[in-house]
Amino acid sequence: MMAALWRASALLVLLLAAFLPPPKCAQDPGMVHYIYQRFRVLEQGLEKCTQTTRAYIRDFQEFSKNISMMLGRCQTHTNDYKSAVNTLALRVERAQREIDYLQYLRESDVCIESEDKTLAEKLLQEAEEEKKIQTLLNASCDNMLMGIKSLKIVKKTMDTHGSWMKDAISNSPKVYFLIGSRNNTVWEFANMRAFMEDSTKPPPRKLILTLSWQGTGQVVYEGFLFFHNQGTANEIIKYNLQKRTVEDRMLLPGGVGRALVYQHSPSTYIDLAVDEHGLWAIHSGPGTYGHLVLTKIEPGTLGVEHSWDTPCRSQDAEASFLLCGVLYVVYSSGGQGPHRITCTYDPLGTITEQDLPKLFFPRRPRSHSMIHYNPRDKQLYAWNEGSQIIYKLQTKRKLS
Repeated sequence: MMAALWRASALLVLLLAAFLPPPKCAQDPGMVHYIYQRFRVLEQGLEKCTQTTRAYIRDFQEFSKNISMMLGRCQTHTNDYKSAVNTLALRVERAQREIDYLQYLRESDVCIESEDKTLAEKLLQEAEEEKKIQTLLNASCDNMLMGIKSLKIVKKTMDTHGSWMKDAISNSPKVYFLIGSRNNTVWEFANMRAFMEDSTKPPPRKLILTLSWQGTGQVVYEGFLFFHNQGTANEIIKYNLQKRTVEDRMLLPGGVGRALVYQHSPSTYIDLAVDEHGLWAIHSGPGTYGHLVLTKIEPGTLGVEHSWDTPCRSQDAEASFLLCGVLYVVYSSGGQGPHRITCTYDPLGTITEQDLPKLFFPRRPRSHSMIHYNPRDKQLYAWNEGSQIIYKLQTKRKLS
């Protein structure tokens, strides 16, 4: 482009020189030669410039070509690098999945080992629990109730509620008479005849307790009266009848005393019982008319030895008792009878309700205020509508 520009400029000068009148200096041959030489130098310069420009263009084109080739190679390397990176990412992802799977297998093994360990511990705990229960209930007693043979009305009073009993363990013939569902007076009769005949000598001894009882769930065990302390939810008193002092006291755990034990016994929140295995407490679980809970008590220390949740409900129940470690619950419809045992519970699992016949009590007009079993004379002591009753029992050996 520059060469063409220079040529155009030179041609313009020559044209001007041809058409314009020559200057005075043009008549001088030396001057013309000088001008010609200068134009030659200019043309040579222009030619050289043109050649240099062409060389530059060639170099630039070569450079561009090399750059394009290098960019092509870079693109190829970039694609190869991207492909390698993508392949590596896939391998890393696959390795991560394998690691996650191995971790899952390891955690599964740990869970299985933990479950196996938990199951083994549970089985061991159940075995220890069963062994403990066997130890608690190891008395030589294998009888089961088969029927209530007859009743004997020993005495009649005007009091609807109350309890009466003999000492469940000792050979003492004394009879203890507790009137009402809230009181602190115990009448001690010398024997059954004295209890039946008020005129018989000697007269009963009147024992004024320092505390009052609540309900009709009292028992006499080895010379001590055990009762639910009035005004408390779950306190059991061990009272020394000989010394007339409180020997010991305990609180039954687990929210005891918040609900009635039996629907048809409106004042009893804790029912104490005695059988061949010792002292028990019967109480209701949580909720209205919940299931009965059976608690074994060590009478010497008043410590809780064990508790069982039973399937027997307090709804429609009026009383219960234990015989050879088995709980028998007496039910009635609205308190009008018939009075029947329709729920039993054996902590050892040796008998079920299917093993027992239908157990009915002789018809009575009202619900029982209390029914307690005496393991010494194998009879039931009951209170029904002011009558103090003894029920004779029919038993047989438990099924093996």
